[in-house]
Amino acid sequence: MALTREEVEHVALLARLELSDDELARLTEQLNAILGHFQALQALDTRDIPPTSHVVALENVWRDDEVQPSLPPEEALRNAPDRIADLFRVPRVVE
Repeated sequence: MALTREEVEHVALLARLELSDDELARLTEQLNAILGHFQALQALDTRDIPPTSHVVALENVWRDDEVQPSLPPEEALRNAPDRIADLFRVPRVVE
């Protein structure tokens, strides 16, 4: 099933795209090529292939949560434009 120029124009209208005549012609050709690839994939027999969510098995890459030394408050707040004790002071967000 090939897309017509009118169908591509309709999709462009729905997407609020202004396309020139050259762009419409090029996109019609490109979208039809993409649909052709899908038609080739649909012709394949995949009954014996198990469904997968990822081609490669995923593994959690989190590191162990370990306590490590951090900056002392005085050094962390050294360049703060405004502060209260050991805290950053920021403008109110909710009024």
